[in-house]
Amino acid sequence: MAKGLRSSALSTVDSLVIGVASTGPAYSIAATLGLVAAGVGLQAPAIVLLAFLPTFCCALGYYHLNRAEPDCGTSFVWVSRAFGPVWGWLSGWAIVVCDVLVMASLAQVTGQYTFLLVGAAEIGADPTHPAVLAVGVAFILGMTWLCVRGIRVSAKLQTALVGIEAVMLLLFAVVALVRVGAGFAAGTPIPGSSLPSWEWFVPINMDLSTFANTVLLMVFIYWGWDSVLSVNEETRDRHRAPGRAALTATVVLLGIYLLTTVAALAYAGVGTTGLGLANPDHFDDVIAALGTAVFGDSALGQVLVHLLVLMVLTSAAASTQTTLLPTARTTFSMAFHRALPAVFGRVHPRRLTPSVSTWAMGLVSVALYIVLNFTAGGGMIADAVTACGIAIGFYYGMTGLACAKLYRDRAVGPGQVLSRRILPGLGGLMMLAAALWLTITSLAPDFGETVVRIGPWEIGAVFVLGAVGMLVGIPLMLWQRRVGPDFFRHGFARTLPAADQVPEPVREQG
Repeated sequence: MAKGLRSSALSTVDSLVIGVASTGPAYSIAATLGLVAAGVGLQAPAIVLLAFLPTFCCALGYYHLNRAEPDCGTSFVWVSRAFGPVWGWLSGWAIVVCDVLVMASLAQVTGQYTFLLVGAAEIGADPTHPAVLAVGVAFILGMTWLCVRGIRVSAKLQTALVGIEAVMLLLFAVVALVRVGAGFAAGTPIPGSSLPSWEWFVPINMDLSTFANTVLLMVFIYWGWDSVLSVNEETRDRHRAPGRAALTATVVLLGIYLLTTVAALAYAGVGTTGLGLANPDHFDDVIAALGTAVFGDSALGQVLVHLLVLMVLTSAAASTQTTLLPTARTTFSMAFHRALPAVFGRVHPRRLTPSVSTWAMGLVSVALYIVLNFTAGGGMIADAVTACGIAIGFYYGMTGLACAKLYRDRAVGPGQVLSRRILPGLGGLMMLAAALWLTITSLAPDFGETVVRIGPWEIGAVFVLGAVGMLVGIPLMLWQRRVGPDFFRHGFARTLPAADQVPEPVREQG
C-alpha cells in the first residue's frame, strides 16, 4: 500500500552518500578518538575493528529484511512482525529517542564551528554561548526546512558535504603518516610519534569495563548507516539498493576510521600532555587539535587548517539533516500503520515528504537542545550523546534478532543460514548486551559529565537521558493503545512478504 512519498527519487549513489553522511564521520571520530585512546592507548585500531563486527552483522539483518519488505518504518515494522506490536513500537520509539538526543550535540558543534571558521574563536570556544545556541537552533530549523523541501534536495546537499569530509580526512591522514615516516627515515622523529604496528590491532591488556565502554564509544561512531534504509521507499530498486548501500557504508566507514585512527596515533601518540591523544584538553576534538601541527603554519597550512574546521562543521551539519530523515520517516510509518496519531502521517501535497513528522522532530530537537544547553552548564549535552548508546543498542539489537527469527524457515543452505540467521542474531545479541551494560554502568553518579539528584540519591545523567528516555515511551505507548487500539490488536502478519512477489507490506486483518 503506497504511502504517498516520492518513489524512485534517489539513486544507488545517493543512498550510499546518505548512509555515510548520517554517521558524521569527521564529527564522530573527532569527538570520540581521544576518549578511546585514553582508555585503551595504542590498541584503539583494535577497538575500531571490534565495534565493526556487531555493526556489520546487524547491517546484514537490515539488508535481508529490506530485501523482503522495504518499509520506511524499518525496525518498527520488522520487529513488530517478529515479536509483536509492543516490541515493534518500542523499537520505533528508540529511534526517536537517540535521534532527538544526538541533535543537541550536532547543533552545538555546528554553532561552535561556524564561529571558529569566521575567526570568532572566543565565541566558538564557549559551547553554551547564546550566539552558539542561536546558530545551532537556526541550523536545526534550516535542515528541517530542507528535509521538507524534498528528498532530492537533501541528497544533493549531502553529496557536497560528504565530499568535503572524505577529501579532508584522507588528506589529514596521508600528510600525518608521510610526516611520521619522513621523520623516522631522517632520524629526527616527531616527539611522541611512532611507526604503526600490527600490535595496535590486537585487543590486549584491557580490563572488561574499559573494553566494553570503549567498544560502545566506537559503536556510536558507526551509528547512522541505517538512515539509508529509512528512505527505501524513495529509492530506485528499493528492495536491493538501500540494503547494499547500508552494507557498503559500514565498510567505507571502517576504512575511514581505521586510516584516521592509525594516522593520529602514529603522529601524536597517546600521551596525556601536549598533542597526545589522551590529553583531556583534546577530548572534544582531536582532529582540530592536531591540525596546525600536521599541516604546519605556512599560508597553505593555515588554509588546510581552516578546511579541517570546515570539515567538522559540514560533518555535523550533514548529520543534523540525515538524523531528521529516519526519525521523521519512522514516526510517519508508525502513523500510517496506526501506531501513532494520524497527523504524523501527513504528506506534503507537492514535495511528497512527511512534513508534519519532519517539523515535529525538528521542533522537539530544538526544545531539547535549549533545555540541555541551560542544564548543568551544558554538560548534559555530552551525556546525551553517550546516552544514545542505550537506544541504539536496543533497536539495532531487536532488528538483528528480528531478522534471525523471521528467516527461521526461509534460510536454505549453510550460506543463507549464516547470513540471514546466525550473523544478524549474533550482532543483535551483542548490541543488546552493550545496551544493557551501558544502562547498568551509567547508573553510577561518576559516570559521564553530570549527575541528577533525586532526594538523597545521585544518578548519572547518562542513565536518566537514555534509560529513562526509553521508559517514557511506555506510558505514551499505553496511551496510544487506549485511544487507537487497532495496531495493537491486529499489528502485522508474523511472516515476511516473499521478496519480489509482495512488494508492499501486507497487514494482517482482524
